Amino acid sequence: MSVKPWGELTTAELYSLLKLRTDVFFVEQRIDEEELDNRDLEAGTMHYWIVDDSGAAAYLRVLFDAEPEHVDAHRVVGRVVVRADRRGEGLAQVLMARVLDDFGAEAMLLHAQEYIAPLYAKFGFEAFGEVYPEAGIPHISMYRPAR
Repeated sequence: MSVKPWGELTTAELYSLLKLRTDVFFVEQRIDEEELDNRDLEAGTMHYWIVDDSGAAAYLRVLFDAEPEHVDAHRVVGRVVVRADRRGEGLAQVLMARVLDDFGAEAMLLHAQEYIAPLYAKFGFEAFGEVYPEAGIPHISMYRPAR
């Protein structure tokens, strides 16, 4: 597993991460919203990923929001993605466990695709609010208090 801020990513790592994100979000899920939102570039953003012989197999990012969107959650987990041929192996769980090792003492927020919310519940995230469409996919906001 690798963890780096934007400024430490190599061009090959960046290409692999962006290819995974676009292959899944645009090609497979047909999401038509902006993928490159400039949040990747922020100094407080950390990129987590797992690589195999085919490139990035799983990825997520953790943002830092100075003004929390919900309660006191300055850390926001997002862009969680696993390549189709590696799904079901627990790679997202490996990434989430590492994020909690790094930031678990802090309150955290994420916006989960509704069907995957049980995965995040295993890590102490609790759904709040109503299900809402984001990029045409049902999502639910989830919060994990500071520990």
